Amino acid sequence: MTNREKILQIVVPIVALGLGILAWHLFVTLNEVPTYILPGPVDTVNALLFDSATLWPALWVTVRITFSALAVALIGGVILAILIVQSRLFELALFPFAVILQVTPIIAVAPLILIYAPDTPTALMICAFLVAFFPILSNTAQGLKSVDHNLMNLFELYGAKSWQTLLFLKIPGSMPYFMAGLRIGGGLALIAAVVAEFAAGSAGQGSGLAFRLLESQYRLNLPRLFAALILLCCTGIAIFALTSFISWLTLHKWHESAIKREN
Repeated sequence: MTNREKILQIVVPIVALGLGILAWHLFVTLNEVPTYILPGPVDTVNALLFDSATLWPALWVTVRITFSALAVALIGGVILAILIVQSRLFELALFPFAVILQVTPIIAVAPLILIYAPDTPTALMICAFLVAFFPILSNTAQGLKSVDHNLMNLFELYGAKSWQTLLFLKIPGSMPYFMAGLRIGGGLALIAAVVAEFAAGSAGQGSGLAFRLLESQYRLNLPRLFAALILLCCTGIAIFALTSFISWLTLHKWHESAIKREN
């Protein structure tokens, strides 16, 4: 990739985003659209600044729930995927339950979780965990099953034990699949945390950004609503960038999906 292409990759998206914001500002200004209908970029930035005491703590609540759920989903998904691959009986017994949890809309399950969970933050984390869990489990299990059979035969030929085959062949070979599941699960955990808070409607000091969205809608405070949306959008982009960087860091030295072609 030439320097010109690298510069274009950075400049073009920034210019396009700037033009979009400029068009938004001109549309609101020239048509004199009231802020309770469509706030402009200046109103949204002002809301980010002046309502920071409300928005930033709410953002922290949502981020904490998202990453807590993602961490639990990573641990549970990887462990369960290993157990499923190592034992056919275990796969037949547990995988249907994982599929049922995945295909059931979280918005339908959230009221039950809110009833049985000890408190609202725990219920929100469970909802986010359930959504993030399946992509990690499914991708990791698929990766563990997709190891080259010739290499499996080679390990068996040299008398490798099952744990050695798992540690030195299956787990390294499944990393691209696992990283794909991580990227998907990170975004879904944030979405599920927001949807669960919509269902919970929790208010007070421990409220996340989802409740602030609802609160702003009820009060017709559109600048704050847009500011909360921008924070959620930036959080999703940051999670995707973080998981993509972790994937690149893990794979760029040895896997074809991350190695630059020489021809």
